[in-house]
Amino acid sequence: MDFGTILQQLGSGMIKTIGIFFWTLILSLPLGLLIAFGRMSKNKIVSTVFKFYISVMRGTPLMLQLLVVYFGPYYLFGAKLSQEYRFIAIIIGFVLNYAAYYAEIYRSGIESMPVGQYEAATQLGYSKAQTFFKIILPQVIKRILPAITNEVITLVKDTSLAFSLAYMEMFTIAKQIAAAQTTMMPFVVAAVFYYIFNLLVAFTMEQIEKKMSYYR
Repeated sequence: MDFGTILQQLGSGMIKTIGIFFWTLILSLPLGLLIAFGRMSKNKIVSTVFKFYISVMRGTPLMLQLLVVYFGPYYLFGAKLSQEYRFIAIIIGFVLNYAAYYAEIYRSGIESMPVGQYEAATQLGYSKAQTFFKIILPQVIKRILPAITNEVITLVKDTSLAFSLAYMEMFTIAKQIAAAQTTMMPFVVAAVFYYIFNLLVAFTMEQIEKKMSYYR
């Protein structure tokens, strides 16, 4: 197999990798904020439930979680597993896992804000929702951006775990070509793809951080 064919096949796999990345990011960031609210709830039962959820998601391997989400409906309910559900299971598994990490990042940022800002907003007549979304959240985002960036970069690399469900993303294709052609070239090309993608992610996050520098 010539280099051009390898590049073409890995490129098609990279499109699916990017799909996993963006769907996970779009869904897990807002879900993480909701989980953070639950984790910080004054209701002990609610707080404990979300704390346990975060503990499970962070304390077990992502690959195991993907397998549970995919095969769970079959073993529990005898549901038929379709090809379409494979991708859905991957997104569900990634979103549930990363939302737990983002929740803790959000929580640390929110709890680091001075109480005086909440009190000042109350004196100015802001409601709780206005205080959070107009005053607190923009500052929180600025504080947690470096931690979020680290998780986003990790997500790029973690997309390769989709191979555990035989989903034809880039790493799965690279493994198949390498095994069939007995060459390391597909892995080298895949590594270059991942590296370039991570460079783009890091550059984008850096630009966002610069735009929000006025919150210092």
